[in-house]
Amino acid sequence: MAAAALLSRIGAGLDRINAAVGSVVMWFAVGMMLIQFAIVVLRYVFGMSFIFVTEAEMYLHAALFMLGAGYTLLHDGHVRVDIFYGSMTRRRKAVVDLLGTVFFLLPTCGVILFYTWPYVRRSWQIMEGAISVGGIPASFLLKSLIPAFAVLLIVQGIAMALRNLAVLLGRDADGEGAAS
Repeated sequence: MAAAALLSRIGAGLDRINAAVGSVVMWFAVGMMLIQFAIVVLRYVFGMSFIFVTEAEMYLHAALFMLGAGYTLLHDGHVRVDIFYGSMTRRRKAVVDLLGTVFFLLPTCGVILFYTWPYVRRSWQIMEGAISVGGIPASFLLKSLIPAFAVLLIVQGIAMALRNLAVLLGRDADGEGAAS
């Protein structure tokens, strides 16, 4: 039981990383809405358009999606086919989640990191500029969201795996006695 308690505590600590990121990133949706409102007003009321404003909305959208993926996983908000999973016991769900994390989530994130790291590193080396003329001169920041996405999912995947191991060792996810 001591091992299960330790795994649960470590998992909870890792959860706090994505909880903190999510509490900041959720405000990007508000920013996107305000920027989109400004784009519509500028275009249809004043007949003006600015590429950097349109790109700012795209940057916020990318950051919201990429940085918010770990937060969404923390709160079990990703799409899941619950045909069989929904009726499983807590222990069986822990087995399915653990296997999915170890054999699918973590390797996929590892592949994303492996193949995108040179791409992102090169972008930082040349301080890659705007996507469009007159746009935000920081494509390297936008591209950095890709490995950040993978790292945040890895952190959350490890937290999930530890929590599921704790369930399998006899301590449920809420920190109470043996699981069914």
